[in-house]
Amino acid sequence: MSLDSVEEKMTAMIGDLGNLNATVKFDCKGEGIIFLDATCSPAEISHDDDVADCTIKISTQNLEKLLDGKLDPMLGFTMGKIKVKGSMGIAMKLTNLLN
Repeated sequence: MSLDSVEEKMTAMIGDLGNLNATVKFDCKGEGIIFLDATCSPAEISHDDDVADCTIKISTQNLEKLLDGKLDPMLGFTMGKIKVKGSMGIAMKLTNLLN
């Protein structure tokens, strides 16, 4: 479970994530940053620590579970495993794209 494996999974989903039309920063709690820029076509993934429309704080392990469908986004948010800063609307749209 590394940031690289999470990035590979996100890259494989880039076609679906491109429909987001926003920027999302995944802050993996000291393990690194994954920045999704879905305002361009095709969407781009980087490790830039830029300002985003929505910032999601989550461990790499939980992010991998989220991408694999083993962690329900709403349950993770309720349990404090996922913290959202910025647009909740974008976070909800991202939830729909991941399911």
